[in-house]
Amino acid sequence: MPRPVKEMQMRTVPRKLRTIHDLQMSRFGKPWPKHGLQLLYWFVKECIWENDDEMFLACDPTTGIFGFHPFENRSNDRNEKLLPDIDSSYYVVGNLYSPQANMLKDYVKKNKYVQNDLQNTDRIIVTTTQQKQCFGKIYATTHKDKFDYDPNDTFHISRSLLKSIQSFESVEDFLRSVGDGEVSYQMCLVAMVRVHDDDDDDDDSDLKDEMKSKSSAADHADTDSERPLRNCGCTIL
Repeated sequence: MPRPVKEMQMRTVPRKLRTIHDLQMSRFGKPWPKHGLQLLYWFVKECIWENDDEMFLACDPTTGIFGFHPFENRSNDRNEKLLPDIDSSYYVVGNLYSPQANMLKDYVKKNKYVQNDLQNTDRIIVTTTQQKQCFGKIYATTHKDKFDYDPNDTFHISRSLLKSIQSFESVEDFLRSVGDGEVSYQMCLVAMVRVHDDDDDDDDSDLKDEMKSKSSAADHADTDSERPLRNCGCTIL
């Protein structure tokens, strides 16, 4: 009688994002009100420091700061793991309701109370080593339901992309570069209002008020999918 074949555990290898264009095409952090792009910018700016062309962790995720907590990388119902098995630990951040998540920047938390299924679904996962302030890989991922992350929306953020993100002066500049629809749509509305103000300061005041109202309400509307941007030593692996 033949022996039963032991079920093998399948592994996924997240796609590596190397450039801003790669990040843009991945659609990570989109559409509104997802906060993954803001979270990624915050992580790069606040949690990474560079010295002699090496990158280090500027905080200790084991303390729970910023809402960091262990990520167990358990198998799903298809016996798949989101990330490769490693000897060190994974830590995840981005749950806006975790203890100490109130320490995150306001631009990360601004959609915290928006009633939408996409709100609060994005996360950043980091690997740690026995030496504090040292870490290996960084992943960006998204919940597909209450319990599991989506392997098709999980990405390895490369060192070159981290350096590119670090070069942006503000989160708004970064979001415009990636093609965040919320930012570009607000800018479009503001520009339309300004043009109208210059052309005719006395006529159509109702239209100006309407456009200004829409601009201030852009934080509460999904504007990404329909309005694309126009013209507009420890080594991280």
